[in-house]
Amino acid sequence: MQQLKDRIRREGKVLPGNIIKVDGFLNHRVDTRLMADIADEFAKFFDVESITMVLTAEASGIALATICAQKYNVPMVFAKKAKSDNIEGGLYQSDIFSYTYKKKVTLLVSKEWLRAGDRVLLSGTIWRSGLIPAAHISFSAAAGGR
Repeated sequence: MQQLKDRIRREGKVLPGNIIKVDGFLNHRVDTRLMADIADEFAKFFDVESITMVLTAEASGIALATICAQKYNVPMVFAKKAKSDNIEGGLYQSDIFSYTYKKKVTLLVSKEWLRAGDRVLLSGTIWRSGLIPAAHISFSAAAGGR
């Protein structure tokens, strides 16, 4: 999407470790119009009429995923980075390496919110590696979703 590329080139900063800082429009201050435009672009490439949820990772993926979920009229679920006391029942979990925090992070999704038959759109911000999408796919596959 050219609009996103232009914003990254104009406002993004490359930090040590090749981390792209885009907190001025994507993950600290959020340009909701841009997020809506990205959601519209996704709809051109994915069958959003058949999905049952949008899945992302905490925390920077939440803004885009929420707008996508609202546009597609489905719930949004995010993988948490820490288990809280209010999560009951089983969890799907997957370990990834966080390039931002330079450490292993365990992503968690409650089995209550991801079930067999779910058709999941994976959403997120800019993924440096395939680790976060792979974690999301493993959650969906473990639940019997697609």
